[in-house]
Amino acid sequence: MRLSVIIINYNVKYFLEHCLISVRNACRGIESEIFVVDNNSVDGSVKMVREKFTDARLIENKENIGFSKANNQAIRLSKGQYILLLNPDTIVEDDTFQKALDFMDSHPDAGGLGVKMIDGSGKFLPESKRGLPTPSVAFYKMFGLSRLFPKSKIFGQYHLGYLDKEKVHQVDIIAGACMFLRKETIDKTGLLDEAFFMYGEDIDLSYRIIKAGYKNYYFPETRIIHYKGESTKKSSINYVLVFYNAMIIFARKHFSQKNAKLFSFFINTAIYLRAFIAIINRSFNRIFLPLADTALIFTGFFFIKNYWEQNILFTKGGHYPMEFMTIAVPAYIFVWLLSVYLCGGYDKPIKPTKILQGLVTGTLIILVVYALLSEELRFSRALIVMGAAWSLLSMFIIRIILNILKLKNFKFETGKNRNFVIVGDKEETERVTSLLKQTSINPGLIGLVNINDTNNEGNGFIGNINQIKEIIEIYKIDEVIFCSKNMVTQEIIDKMSELKDTLVDYKIAPPESLYIIGSNSIDTSGDLYVVNINSISKFSNKRNKRFFDIMASLLLIIISPALLFFVKNTTGFFRNIFLVLFARRSWVGYNRNEESNKLPAIHKGILNPSDAFQKRTLDNEMITRLNMIYARDYRIMNDINILIKGIKELGRK
Repeated sequence: MRLSVIIINYNVKYFLEHCLISVRNACRGIESEIFVVDNNSVDGSVKMVREKFTDARLIENKENIGFSKANNQAIRLSKGQYILLLNPDTIVEDDTFQKALDFMDSHPDAGGLGVKMIDGSGKFLPESKRGLPTPSVAFYKMFGLSRLFPKSKIFGQYHLGYLDKEKVHQVDIIAGACMFLRKETIDKTGLLDEAFFMYGEDIDLSYRIIKAGYKNYYFPETRIIHYKGESTKKSSINYVLVFYNAMIIFARKHFSQKNAKLFSFFINTAIYLRAFIAIINRSFNRIFLPLADTALIFTGFFFIKNYWEQNILFTKGGHYPMEFMTIAVPAYIFVWLLSVYLCGGYDKPIKPTKILQGLVTGTLIILVVYALLSEELRFSRALIVMGAAWSLLSMFIIRIILNILKLKNFKFETGKNRNFVIVGDKEETERVTSLLKQTSINPGLIGLVNINDTNNEGNGFIGNINQIKEIIEIYKIDEVIFCSKNMVTQEIIDKMSELKDTLVDYKIAPPESLYIIGSNSIDTSGDLYVVNINSISKFSNKRNKRFFDIMASLLLIIISPALLFFVKNTTGFFRNIFLVLFARRSWVGYNRNEESNKLPAIHKGILNPSDAFQKRTLDNEMITRLNMIYARDYRIMNDINILIKGIKELGRK
């Protein structure tokens, strides 16, 4: 047996399938075996592997045992002369395995090998080659010096930025995303250290390979796409803690006590620093606009009030009571901002119409409540209207300034639908076009590009692949989708590299699959188009659903004396109210079955869509369909309808 490929999966079904397709293609002509170790995924990964990749050896763990333990499970069973540890969010070229094996055969001193990795937008990933994270190297990395001076032989040692990425080099560390290993080397060095749950195990093993007398190589003569960040987000506090604690484990294991303590000091400093930055960054992104709006609206209200007092209402002296600015105005601002939030005015990208809608709604609410107040609490309708106008103007001013500064989180929605081209043959491009139209993205132009340099007149194509650069420019294309049934991975990567200056996004459509994958940012969970992509996963609907849960819970508390005569389990009813209020449950969720795991994750529901049909017996197929419709066409009215019809079951466990 020449090669054993080992893939550890955890809830990345769509990426895993495409990875396995590319692995199967790369294994042609090579005596090989493929292991998939699943760490208790709930997204249907196991079922997919069983149905579509019967040649793969599937290991099902009943818990997430971590990366190292899962790999060791398969390594112990492997029979290959070489072992490849491969991430599930990767796509390999058709000749990747053969080229890597040939290099390893011709370099008997090679214990491990890593290849050139690019991300989903075609950009080189610097972690393809890395140096040993000694205390000094770690210091330069953690405090940003390696980023400031990537080509420096002193500061750039973490990613070895001074080495030509197009040439073969001997390196210290191989990235765990794609790690070719000689089996005899593993027999000498031992398996992956299971003290590392996730992260750090590749650094540890790479270092042990060198200590065993072998060499690690960076091999750029073949490439893989690594989508990165599909299971974890590097901006998260959890990532900071797990990754840097893994570095501490490594230091204690391999460095002298003195150096390990120094390293641990740097690491712990970095943990607190990075965690603090992560908290600040998240908080800033979430509350910056509301705080800026509050400050500017309040300031404007102060000047409006003073002008109105001095020139209109109290020309002979006098002023509004202090309560106006300390109580009334903050209350107005709260109602306006809450209304804007609920209308989607704080969603990204920025939607001016949603801001206007929220402010109009909030103003109407304020005026209605104002009319119901006693005379001494009615300060001025005119100030409310002027305050609303100023709020609208100030909100636009803030967002225009942020947009001029080109801050990516504060872009305006253009209202323009994205334009696509699909590259492939006639049959496959039409299949992918149909797939794209079934998603919720509402595409503008969908142009077909032929992979062959042939006459395209009358066959539905707007051009061929050799003309794609001109097509992107003329038709103002936003996204290119490659059909992997018609193009090998090497051709796709070559084309991505060729088009890197066009600023388009890329996706790949696997053959015979109902999704299109791609990712352009390490901070995203991956851009993914799926048939009937579910509206319940949109941020606005998640927000609306949470708002409904809170308001419904408060209403149920108020009317609970009357409901006690209807609800079956009163103790469970009150328990559920508090579970929903504290976001542990939702009033409406999926009817749980195996298929529901494929839908976007939401809180477990007290009720479910089938509660709207209590007088009917529903089979599993109908329940699955109801779940899909609920997720795809989510509306607050659906939750209200289900809540009313299932009111007797509100105490359900």
